[in-house]
Amino acid sequence: MTPPLNRRDFLAQASAATATATLAVAARAQARTALPKKPTDKVPLGKTGIMVSLVGMGTGSIGTGQASNQTRLGVKEFTRVVRHALDRGVCLFDVADQYGSHVYLREALKGVPRDQYVIQTKTHATKLADARSHLERYRLELGVDYIDIVLLHCMTHAGWPAENAGAMDYLRQAKEQKIIRAHGTSCHGMDPLRTAARDPFVEVDLARINPEGLIMDDKKPDEVASQLEEMHAAGKGVIGMKILGEGRITTPERKDASLRYVLGLGTVSAFIIGFESPAQVDDILTRAGAALEHLAERKA
Repeated sequence: MTPPLNRRDFLAQASAATATATLAVAARAQARTALPKKPTDKVPLGKTGIMVSLVGMGTGSIGTGQASNQTRLGVKEFTRVVRHALDRGVCLFDVADQYGSHVYLREALKGVPRDQYVIQTKTHATKLADARSHLERYRLELGVDYIDIVLLHCMTHAGWPAENAGAMDYLRQAKEQKIIRAHGTSCHGMDPLRTAARDPFVEVDLARINPEGLIMDDKKPDEVASQLEEMHAAGKGVIGMKILGEGRITTPERKDASLRYVLGLGTVSAFIIGFESPAQVDDILTRAGAALEHLAERKA
């Protein structure tokens, strides 16, 4: 039987526990991302070595069946939005086979030097042969020799590493062969998100985050934020999505509050917005710039 603690031992243990907790909080705070001055400044994506603009463009709003709000604009208007974003300094573009946006982005970026933009796409492949076939097709559709980031698309179970072992093996090979630069996941659900936070395969995670719990893996933003903090502390690149709740956060005040919340976490490397017009690009860049200024003033 363990003898009861005397008062001196109890206080010593309590003091040690408090010191440990304080150090852990300090370590997490120190590990948080230093915010850039402008929303189009280049930021590091975890330990991948990939530099992206803080604000990126998504192409999968209501994206299913190889179509999305962005592709429904048509090639000409899609190109106009992409070129406007690029001219404003946005260099991160998120696409997927599911959205049908590969060929649209290829047309939009024709003539732009390859080192001027970063492409992130996704695969539903679970087997090695299917993943190889997907990447061969994706590179043809995108008109590129390599893809910067490839994610396992829409992980819904905690056991996704076992379910996708073959695809993961090929993505590791593809990185060694310089066909891709980084691999990771997008998750739908807290269980797969927790797995992604701990699994070393995940170098980049595309995560749903906003302060209202809209279209997220958990209705409590802090639950999601705790996993993003763990990812960030492990050196993973965290890219936020659903910042505006897939269009449900509409008023200026709510948009500003969401941007301040996400950027204030200090654990989101960059975020994507499903722009559908040049005006939306300008609006978000202005609001993100104001959010950065607000956070810098508060920190000072």
